[in-house]
Amino acid sequence: MVRRVGWGGSRGRPGRWGDLGPGSVPLLPISLPPLPPPPCRGLGRGRISIFSLSPAPHTRSSPSPLALGPPCPAMQAPGTSHPCHSALPTRTTQAQPVTTPISAPPSWGSQSTPPLASVTPPPTRRCPQDPPGLRIGPLIPEQDYERLEDCDPEGSQDSPLHGEEQQPLLHVPEGLRGSWHHIQNLDSFFTKIYSYHQRNGFACILLEDVFQLGQFVFIVTFTTFLLRCVDYNILFAKQPNNRTRPGLLHSKVTLADAILSSSQCAQRIRSSPLLVFLLILAAAFWLLQLLRSVCNLFSYWDIQVFYREALHIPPEELSSVPWAEVQSRLLALQKSGGLCVQPRPLTELDVHHRILRYTNYKVALANKGLLPARCALPWGGSAAFLSHGLALNVDLLLFRGPFSLFRGGWELPDAYKRSDQRGALAARWRRTVLLLAAMNLALSPLVLAWQVLHAFYSHAELLRREPGALGARRWSRLAHLQLRHFNELPHELRARLARAYRPAAAFLRAAAPPAPLLALLARQLVFFAGALFAALLVLTVYDEDVLAVEHVLTAMTALGVTATVARSFIPEEQGGGRSPQLLLQAALAHMHYLPEEPGPAGRASAYRQMARLLQYRAVSLLEELLSPLLTPLFLLFWFCPRSLEIIDFFHHFTVDVAGVGDICSFALMDVKRHGHPQWLSAGQTEASQSQRAEDGKTELSLMRFSLVHPQWRPPGHSSKFLGQLRGRVQQDAAAWGATSVRSPPTPGVLSDSSSPLLCVSRGHWGPEAGPASRACFC
Repeated sequence: MVRRVGWGGSRGRPGRWGDLGPGSVPLLPISLPPLPPPPCRGLGRGRISIFSLSPAPHTRSSPSPLALGPPCPAMQAPGTSHPCHSALPTRTTQAQPVTTPISAPPSWGSQSTPPLASVTPPPTRRCPQDPPGLRIGPLIPEQDYERLEDCDPEGSQDSPLHGEEQQPLLHVPEGLRGSWHHIQNLDSFFTKIYSYHQRNGFACILLEDVFQLGQFVFIVTFTTFLLRCVDYNILFAKQPNNRTRPGLLHSKVTLADAILSSSQCAQRIRSSPLLVFLLILAAAFWLLQLLRSVCNLFSYWDIQVFYREALHIPPEELSSVPWAEVQSRLLALQKSGGLCVQPRPLTELDVHHRILRYTNYKVALANKGLLPARCALPWGGSAAFLSHGLALNVDLLLFRGPFSLFRGGWELPDAYKRSDQRGALAARWRRTVLLLAAMNLALSPLVLAWQVLHAFYSHAELLRREPGALGARRWSRLAHLQLRHFNELPHELRARLARAYRPAAAFLRAAAPPAPLLALLARQLVFFAGALFAALLVLTVYDEDVLAVEHVLTAMTALGVTATVARSFIPEEQGGGRSPQLLLQAALAHMHYLPEEPGPAGRASAYRQMARLLQYRAVSLLEELLSPLLTPLFLLFWFCPRSLEIIDFFHHFTVDVAGVGDICSFALMDVKRHGHPQWLSAGQTEASQSQRAEDGKTELSLMRFSLVHPQWRPPGHSSKFLGQLRGRVQQDAAAWGATSVRSPPTPGVLSDSSSPLLCVSRGHWGPEAGPASRACFC
C-alpha cells in the first residue's frame, strides 16, 4: 500500500520515492531521468536536499532534461572554486501534468499545506573546503536568509527526481496502517509524543484536563457564592436572626443561618449587571477550554494507539520507559520506513529541533539580551522581569499569535528573510505590540482579580500549615530561560536544576553579606512577637471562649507569621564552616554556567546573580500578582523600542534545514558559525562578535547534547571540536589526579564516569578557573 505523506517544513522542495516493500506496486507513470551528479555531503554527513510540494495534490509535472555538470569535488585546492550543482528541478513552460492515482485520508495532526505558486531555485553555492562539515557564510547585515542545500560527494541512489515536483510517497506495511502514516505536521506530532510521555499517559492527561476545568468552575462559582449568597451580618453576629428554627433565638449562629435561599441568591446575582457579564465571559472562556481539551484528547488517543502499535509501549509500561528509549524506538521506526519520508535520515537533533523550535529561539533571545525585559532601579542597577503573563505575550507576538512572525507554523514568511523590508516589518510589529499592550491594559482588572483569587485559594492553606513557605527559594522563570542549553528538553532541565538546588541554596546562605543590624532587629522582633503569641495561647488553653473575642484568632495568626518571617533574617550558626567557593563549584557542576554581570567580579556579584536565579517564593508570587499591571508597561517601554533589533535577530539567525524547516541557527550548535574563541574554540570559529553565543552557550550545549546522545554524529567542525576537547579533558584529568591530594568529587550530570571535576572557563580549561565566568562539568 502506498500513501502520500507530508511533513513540517516541506515547502518549496521536491520529495523522493520511498522504499516499496514486498507485494507493493510502484506507481511510476513516467520514465525515470538520469541520476543527478554527485553533490557534496552536508551537515552531519547526511543528505540535505531541497524538497517541495506541488500546488495540485494529485498531479505532478513531467521531467525536463537537465544539463549535468561535473561533480563537485570533496576537497578544493586553495584559490580554486568549483560550483556545487543544486538538486532543484528546472521548470519548463510546456510540462504536461500527469495525474497520479494516489490519495490519502486526512489524519488527526494534518494541516493543509499552503499552495506554492512558484519555486525559484536558490543561487548556486560553493562546496566546502573541509568536508564533511557544511560551510555557512558569515551573518552580516547585507546577507540574505540562508538555506542549507543538498551536498553529497559520494552520490546517492535515492536522490530527488529532476524536473518534476512531487509529493512524497510512503509504503505502509500491512498491519501497521494508521493515521500516523499521513503526518503533515511533524512538529505537533513529536511534541504530542513527548507531552504524552511526560504527562504519564492518556488517563493522567484526561484527569488533569477534567480537574483543571473543574477547578475553574469551582473558583468562579464559589467566589460568586461568597459575594452574593452569604448574609455576613448574620455570620458576624451583627444581626440576630434565626432562619432554621422558629421560636426563641439561640446564641450560636450556624452556617445555615447565614446562607441565603436559592431564590434570594439568584435575585442578588441578577441585580448586578457587571457580575452577570463576568459570569457570561467566564462561561465562554470555559467552553473554549472545554473544546480545546476535547480536541487534544482525540489527538492524545491517537498518540496512545501509536505508542501501543508502533512503538510497542502499552500504557501500563509507560512510566517505566524513559524518554531516551522512546526516542530510540521512534528513530528506529523511521529508519524502517514506517513513519514519514525525510530528505535525510532522522536524527536525535531533528526531533529536538521540532519539539523545541520556538524554545531555542527564546533561549537565543535571552543569550543576546533581548529577553527578559529589564528596568532600571532608582537606587542603581536593573531588575529583570519575566512573569507567566509576559512570557505568554511574547509567545503570541513571535510564534503562535495571529499576527506573529511564525503564526504557529514552521516557516518564517519570506518578507523576514530579506533585508530590504526590515523597516516596514519593524513598524508593523511595533503596531502589533501596541495593540497587544492595549488589550492587556483593558483586561488587566479581570486578570488581576483572577490572579488574586487563584493565589489566595492556592496558598492560604499552605501559609496556615507552614508560614515560612514563602521564605523558601525556588528556581525562577529567568533561571529556566538563562540556564537552559540549546536543544534541552524540559524534563532534562528540571532534573539538572533539581540537582543544583541544594548546593545553590547553601551557597546563598553561606555567602550572604553580613547584616548585623538587620539580624539584631530580627531577633528582637521574634522575641516580642513570640511573647505576645505565647500569652494569647495560654489564655486560649485556660478558657476557649477567648477565641470568641473579636480578632483574637487574627492576632495570633499575624504574630506567628511575623515571627517566622523575622526568623529568616537571622543567620544560621551551623553554616559558618562551609566554604562558599566549594558550594558554588558544586552548584556550577549542574548549572554549567553562571551568567556574568557587568562590573567587578567577586563573591558579591556571584551572590546577586544566584539570588536572581534562585529567588524567594514570595518574590515570585508578587511578580505574578503584579504581572497584569506591569506586562503592558514592559510591552510599551521594552519591546516597542527594540522592534527593529528583534526583526534583525530573526533575519540573521534563522536558517532553513531540509526536512525540518526554519530553525534558529544557534540550535545547530555549530562552533564555526556561533562559537566563542575564548571557550576552547579558538581557531575553529569564524563568528564575528555579533554572531558569537555569549557565555559559551554554543560549546556547552554541544558538549551536553553529545554526551546525552552518544549515537548522534555531529557535523565536521563540531566533531573536531569535541575530539580535541576529549583529548584535553583526559590530559587535565590525568594531571589533576596525579597532583591533587583531595579525593575526586562526585560525578556530575554529563557523564556516568568517575572523572574528576573540571571547569570550562574563558580562555582556560582547568580546575582553578574563577567562579564568576566558568562552567563546571563532571
